[in-house]
Amino acid sequence: QVQVVESGGGLVQAGGSLRLSCAASGRTVIIYAMGWFRQAPGKERELVASARWRSRSTYYADSVKGRFTIARDNAKNTVYLQMNSLKPEDTAVYYCAADSIASIGEYDYWGQGTQVTVSS
Repeated sequence: QVQVVESGGGLVQAGGSLRLSCAASGRTVIIYAMGWFRQAPGKERELVASARWRSRSTYYADSVKGRFTIARDNAKNTVYLQMNSLKPEDTAVYYCAADSIASIGEYDYWGQGTQVTVSS
């Protein structure tokens, strides 16, 4: 199994920046990709960004392209989400998840979430 723990959320003014971190542990050899999701009150959870664990392939939701950057450090089993030019609509609980090679696309392993609040 894989465990993931997020950190780095908080309160920031619009236009500001935050960096989220996600540390993976356990059977990290089974990781296929890492993703950042978010869920705002009353809205469905959405995939914000993802990165393959063993390639340079990344994905960004249209709403964050050009503002957010996902990066991974395999040596530290950590993935980061750098969030710049934050907007009030970015306010949500952000979750990190690991996608395993046994069930690609399912994101079986989730962190507890970290709150990001962007004030106007």
